[in-house]
This record gives sequence, structure tokens and C-alpha cells, in this order.
Amino acid sequence: MTRAKVAVLKTSPDSVRTDYRRLMEVAEWRRFLPPDRDTLIKLNLSWTKYFPACSSEPWQVEGVVKTLLDGGFPKDRLFPVENKTVVTNPVKGCRNNRWLPVLEKSGLPFIPLPGVEWTVYPFRSKLLKLNDIFPEGLQIPRMFIGKNVLHLPTVKTHGHSTTTGAVKNAFGGLLKEVRHYAHKYIHEVLVDLLLMQKEIHPSLFCVMDGTVCGNGAGPRTMRPEIENIILASGDSVAIDSIAAKIMGFDPLTIPYLRMAHDMGLGTADPREIEIAGEDIAAMNFGFKTKRSFVIWGDQMIRKGFLRRLEKLLLHSPLVVWAPIASNVYHDLLWYPTIGKRRIRAFMKTDWGRLWKTY
Repeated sequence: MTRAKVAVLKTSPDSVRTDYRRLMEVAEWRRFLPPDRDTLIKLNLSWTKYFPACSSEPWQVEGVVKTLLDGGFPKDRLFPVENKTVVTNPVKGCRNNRWLPVLEKSGLPFIPLPGVEWTVYPFRSKLLKLNDIFPEGLQIPRMFIGKNVLHLPTVKTHGHSTTTGAVKNAFGGLLKEVRHYAHKYIHEVLVDLLLMQKEIHPSLFCVMDGTVCGNGAGPRTMRPEIENIILASGDSVAIDSIAAKIMGFDPLTIPYLRMAHDMGLGTADPREIEIAGEDIAAMNFGFKTKRSFVIWGDQMIRKGFLRRLEKLLLHSPLVVWAPIASNVYHDLLWYPTIGKRRIRAFMKTDWGRLWKTY
């Protein structure tokens, strides 16, 4: 069995576009994404609005897409996609996060997944939780079947899963907008996503942006931290493990990584992963996972002192209160106050100035 390999490079706003090319070459992207096979570019949208480190960065999208096209990938074999949630809009998110000008310049379409055909897929794998959560069957986009997938996550913490990255990026592609029902068993569900991807994708590759990382109450209400790193790998478990280690976590104590490692779905033990590029031995960002008010409330209803009300609040027509509450808190309260202050500080940095060029 080939040893898992994760490429890690230092970068800067002046060199990031060419650094992405070098990163992908070091990680041997052609082994996983041959140009003669259709490939999904699974973008990462955690907020319709722009917030640093929250969603795929425009230079990440540009660097990856340019590397693929310059490497001989036909444009008609690349499919940039992203889905909605009950609180995000992929079309507006594509504009607000500045992906659209990058894709248009490259001659690629943006494909919002709510507009494609979804089909119930009969997965053969014994899934840990998703069949119980969606007993009527698991619907996935028909266009995903048989295509390779390229994940574009960012380095950040997450109030539900401790860290989030390449593995959880599939959460927003393979599950419909009601995937919030899976939060109660998030670690088992992330393992299920790995099993599902093994069945429908011949191969996958991951390119993770850590130029500005998210620390604290992720995946939205974070503190942006400029760290100037980028990562790539053909093993989504391995890249999430190394990102977790760099952030300051022990990857094997994070349940979804430990379970995936033990089930042979990827390598989560850093001692068994080849690191190409930078020496990460001394890297430790000292990040801490926190829970936003919304995630705290969600967990109290699903697993805490309010769990007796879960069926009424989250599995009845009254559930409409939840996305309304989330939007009020995130978009109307947090973003215009705390969020805007953090964004203004970020925009004064070299990375913020680069973002404005898009």
C-alpha cells in the first residue's frame, strides 16, 4: 500500500498563484486527476457573505484552476460546484467570495447543485448513521457518479467536528440542504461520506488553503489568523490530519479522523504520513475550537438539556425558526459588528489587499 503523502508549502500574496502550481506538482496531482476523466471542483461555501478563511479563497480557486488548465485539462471536463444549506445561497456566495470572476476568466461555469438532478443512490457500504437519518434513501447529485472530485477546503476549526477540511467538504456536495439533521452524529456521518465517495468517485484530490486560517468558533464566527501555508494530498484523511496537527490538535483524538484511520479509509496518524515540502515539526498554531451561540444552541437541542424538545423544534413544521434564528444571529448581529471589525483588520493586510484585486 502506498504511503499517504501530504504536501505543505509556505506562501505569500506575491507568489501564491505559482505556489499552488508547485504544491500540486509536489503532491503529484496527475496521479489522482487524469485529464481524460471528468472532474468535479467541489468549492467550500460556509457563508454566503465573505469572511476570511470561512470559504474557498479566490486565489485558491485561481491557482488550482490555472494549474489544471495549463496541465492539459480540457475545460469541458471540469465542473465547479457547490450546494446550498438552509442558511446559504451558492449563487450569491459565488459572487461574494469572488469565485465568479476567476471562473469566468478561465472559461468555466459555476454549477449550483440545487439546480441539478438528484437521485437516490443504493450505496453498498454499511454506513454508520446516514441510512438511519435518511431512511427514505440517500439522494446525491446524479452528475457526481463516476467523476473524480477535487476538494478546495480551508484550514479552520469547527464547533461540531473540532476541525473541518477535505473530509467535511463532501458534506456540502453529497447531502441535500437538510444535512443539518446529521449534526447530531457528525463524526460518524463524516466517515459515511468517505465510504460513499469510495463508491462513486474513481479518485479524489484535495487542495487546502491556510493562507488565512480560522481559529475559534468555526466555521463562521472565527478569528482570522494569517499563517501563510497551503496543503495538498490525494488522501483527504491525511490532509485533515496534518492540518489538525499544524493547528495544534492531536489528530487521533478527533473522532472522525480516528474512526476513518481505524477503518482503513485514510491515514490519520501523522507518523505514517510523508510530508513533502516544509518541515512541520515545529508548527503549532495553538488554535482552540469554540462554539458559536448558534452551534451551542443546536447541540443543546440535539444532545443537551433541551433534547426532549428536539423532535418538536427540529423535526416538525416549527423547524423554520432555526434558519431564521441563525440568519438573525450571524447576518444581522454578529457580521455587522464583530465580523466587520475583523474583516476591516484583515483588509489592511497583504492578503486583504490581494482579495480586493478580485
